[in-house]
Amino acid sequence: MGVHPTLVRDPAARRVFVGGRTDSLSSQIVAAVRDALFAKKLKPGEFLGTENELAARFGVSRAAARDALRTLQALGIVDIKMGKGGGARVATGNPRLFAEALAVQLDLTGVSVREIMDAQRAIETLAAELAAENANAADHARLAHLLADAESKMHDREAYTRSCRDFHLAVAEASHNRVLLVQLISLQHVSWPADNSTLTPNVSRRILEVHKQLAKLIEMRDSAGARQLMDDHVKMIRARRVAEHGEQDYGNQQCC
Repeated sequence: MGVHPTLVRDPAARRVFVGGRTDSLSSQIVAAVRDALFAKKLKPGEFLGTENELAARFGVSRAAARDALRTLQALGIVDIKMGKGGGARVATGNPRLFAEALAVQLDLTGVSVREIMDAQRAIETLAAELAAENANAADHARLAHLLADAESKMHDREAYTRSCRDFHLAVAEASHNRVLLVQLISLQHVSWPADNSTLTPNVSRRILEVHKQLAKLIEMRDSAGARQLMDDHVKMIRARRVAEHGEQDYGNQQCC
């Protein structure tokens, strides 16, 4: 199956692909394919065609078709197979592949720690609520495993920090909402320290206690309680992160 017919039979679409530079023509092909994807006229795995076929279909040069395919591949919209029987197919989605790219763009944009943590608070509180509603036995087991893992690493600051990060991610996974999950993965790239230099034994114990309470609320399916506890927890993390970056006075507030 080729590109959906509306991409080539629509007179308005045809009129676009005349004259102009190669890069302009290729960008128009990219836009047409992207729009068809959003309109549900293309599906994962659907064959778009070879470079020659796309050039003929859109009435452009092979160079323009080649540039379009490269851009579509870079955007993760298509997979390209070379050689005999090759061509471009609509890719199967994998949002995690772009979580790091989004994090890079946020960092380059210069978003503040305050902005990141506010967004993380919104995502994690809803994720905790949904986890209490949707978590299954495997999710509960995963949370229990990570609690035990963190407890065994209390004296290894770097390993304990990683384990706590994984616990927060596991809560988002237990929500069974992939949109929340990929957003949290992206924000963690920006906000979660590799080595939390301000992590003391007392703070570590408080964090672990909150995580244990949260896992219990999720297992009890107390969605309101899980949401409130996570909200309080992330607000404290936010205060600590913002203070570490000099954005406000941390004072004597203790983070859990």
